[in-house]
Amino acid sequence: MSDPLTFATGEDESLVSIVGRLATETKSLATAEVAVYKAKFGETASAYKSAAMFFAVAGVLALAALIALLVGAILTVATLVGPGWATAIVVVAVLALAAILAMIGKSKLQTKSEPIS
Repeated sequence: MSDPLTFATGEDESLVSIVGRLATETKSLATAEVAVYKAKFGETASAYKSAAMFFAVAGVLALAALIALLVGAILTVATLVGPGWATAIVVVAVLALAAILAMIGKSKLQTKSEPIS
């Protein structure tokens, strides 16, 4: 029966050298794995950065469109009640909508705390 510490090469290695080599190879493997994850993270972060820039530009353009829509609403209502009142009506309507949306958002944030049994 052969010694379990003997490899196919036929060389006898001591347990100390095998454990030393195992520790060295494990360290090398861990270093390589960390390098792989760093590379993957860098690639993912770059993709998210690019997407975030596009979302920011889209948000700015959507805000500009909303402002144009509100100006158009003011000009449309101004033909009926005058520019001052048209501005007041549109501003009050938009603020009321914002208040309703804020209250809905607040209600979604409030959690109903139930006692733990």
